[in-house]
Amino acid sequence: MVVALAVVLAAAGIATGAAVLALGPRCDLDALHPARIGQNTFVYAADGSRLGVIPAERNRQVVPLGHVSPWLTRATVAIEDRRFYDHGGVDAEGIVRALWRDVKAGKVVEGGSTITQQLVRTLYISNERTVERKVTEACLAVKLDDAWSKQRILASYLNSVFYGNLAYGVEAASRTYFSKSARWLTLPQAALLAGLTQAPTTYDPLADPVRAVQRRNQVLAAMLDERMITEGQYAWARRQPIGLRPGKLYEQIREPYFFGYVRDQLVKAYGAETVRSGGLQVYTTIEPRWQRLARQAILGTLTRRNDPAAAIVSINPANGAIRAMTAVVPGRANNQFNLLSQARRQPGSTFKTFVLAAAVERGMDPASTYYVSAPFTYRPSAVGNCDDGSWWCVRTYDQSYNGWTSVERATLRSDNTVFAQLTLDVGPTRVASLARRLGVRTPLEVRGQVPPALGLGSVAVSPLDMASAYATLAAGGIYNEPTAIRRVVVKGKPDDRWATHHRRTRVLSDGVASVVTRILEDNVRYGTGTGAALSRPVAGKTGTTDKHADAWFVGYTPGVATAVWMGYTRGEIPMENVHGISVSGGSFPAEIWRRFMDPALAGLPARDFPAPTQAVSFHSWQRGPWALSYDPYYVAPSAPAPTTTAEPPAPKPSDTATAGKGSHTATPPAAAAATGSSGAGPSTNSGRPAEP
Repeated sequence: MVVALAVVLAAAGIATGAAVLALGPRCDLDALHPARIGQNTFVYAADGSRLGVIPAERNRQVVPLGHVSPWLTRATVAIEDRRFYDHGGVDAEGIVRALWRDVKAGKVVEGGSTITQQLVRTLYISNERTVERKVTEACLAVKLDDAWSKQRILASYLNSVFYGNLAYGVEAASRTYFSKSARWLTLPQAALLAGLTQAPTTYDPLADPVRAVQRRNQVLAAMLDERMITEGQYAWARRQPIGLRPGKLYEQIREPYFFGYVRDQLVKAYGAETVRSGGLQVYTTIEPRWQRLARQAILGTLTRRNDPAAAIVSINPANGAIRAMTAVVPGRANNQFNLLSQARRQPGSTFKTFVLAAAVERGMDPASTYYVSAPFTYRPSAVGNCDDGSWWCVRTYDQSYNGWTSVERATLRSDNTVFAQLTLDVGPTRVASLARRLGVRTPLEVRGQVPPALGLGSVAVSPLDMASAYATLAAGGIYNEPTAIRRVVVKGKPDDRWATHHRRTRVLSDGVASVVTRILEDNVRYGTGTGAALSRPVAGKTGTTDKHADAWFVGYTPGVATAVWMGYTRGEIPMENVHGISVSGGSFPAEIWRRFMDPALAGLPARDFPAPTQAVSFHSWQRGPWALSYDPYYVAPSAPAPTTTAEPPAPKPSDTATAGKGSHTATPPAAAAATGSSGAGPSTNSGRPAEP
């Protein structure tokens, strides 16, 4: 192994040197354009009205390296480029190390770019992803390292790198997150900022302080490994709270929530430098009228200053165009709440739709497939318990159970116990795979595995994820990548990439999508989603998480898919007394959805969901080994008292449950599909139905 690594290192060194000679004029430092104050980028709505401006350099203040805390320079080098002072612009050893770790992990876990290469990438005029550009980047990094001092390279990097929340450069970042100059940053504060540059949205401390602290501690560990801090300093810094003090500059940058998403897309496409000073004209998909209606729907429902927040994302299923994307945090008019990356919360029962779709795709008929609705415990190991999570113990939302029930009926009741069993039978990995195909882009693995509880919505996702996935169902199984940008004009010339950006992919048969849609239509008619009913066909699903910490309604018509999330932005705080009630998906979220969709669709003709062109081929469905095989609440009828007098022949046992509180109809599967079951609480059957 050592010999192989040595060979690769030598080859990398030779390749770099050869690139400098071969590229010739293209490897020219004159191609580097220093970051400068340039033209503003203007962003327009779908109707041509101006949404706002991405200001050039407004939130950037260049400072000399001597005015930056030494902790920050050390932390940056430790986490971004630990051999910064040793290599010549391109770190062959780092490339091999990153490659080796990526191979071991089976995915990209570490990048190989040096600080010098990152600086070249920021300043370089082209941001296209080609092999030639990467080679040119490496070549320029070698030349830049030879022409500039390490201190100048580091200072330029720290003054131009993006730290999130419109903060370009360390001085703006320091004032944005801590309301202080970069020269006064403490060790834990410096480590937190140094950890942001790799993925400023993912590690945004204002949105996800827990993840930001985890990243900060990774930086501290890297500093300890490089002997930049002592064990005592490391232990002290890890104990410190995050200590954010958002600065006025951050609060004064007023932009619509949709803006943050558009800006991120532009930076991915053109690079931060071009977006800051390139003078772009950006034409988006957002509908200002729908934005106003979304805000009015939230404010008209959540009327008190201490109410939870709510978010709305609305998508056109035909082309993926985002038509509305907004959030309201009562009492905080200027809250910066990025719906795509910062509002990842557990979706609850809205994820059951994906379990249902995955089962139907495998041939399950929801109307004739039966499971037992009863408390359910999944015991992957013989020894365990419900409290520490070693066993998965599932109950229904209202602690009522229906005994043998069809999957269709269980969907309308949003029965956790039935869907826990169905998730295990379908397979959590298959559920996750289908969710990704439909449009969920948030990673669904927990510690490298898909948890069974995924089927009940245990893994946090974003409103954009859910709106996109349900839009795919509305489109009959055709996925359209969500898009916020229709057209971009760069230096007076239209950029054609946005015209060809639209991609349509069939990911599910229209037959499967139709079966799921029909059940979700029934759910709005007389299931848990009645609060979202309109005077037109609507399909949708409610979702409520443990202790009412998050509540959702995600629904669609043939022309619009909309997700509504409600919860506190500070964390998973129970919503057990909002306007005097405990919040569920069928309460405020469904009301907000209806208040938004009704006026948004006003004037448009009502449309039925189209009939599928390909019917689903159902076949016999076998319940798996974990599924309940009997109703634990079944009570056999008592034997008649003996008598000495002649009696007429007793009638044959009836399949109808005895009347009374807490009882329910327990019929054979064929009848149950037609009549369903009613009542709540443990079942009392006068005649146990045959096991389906």
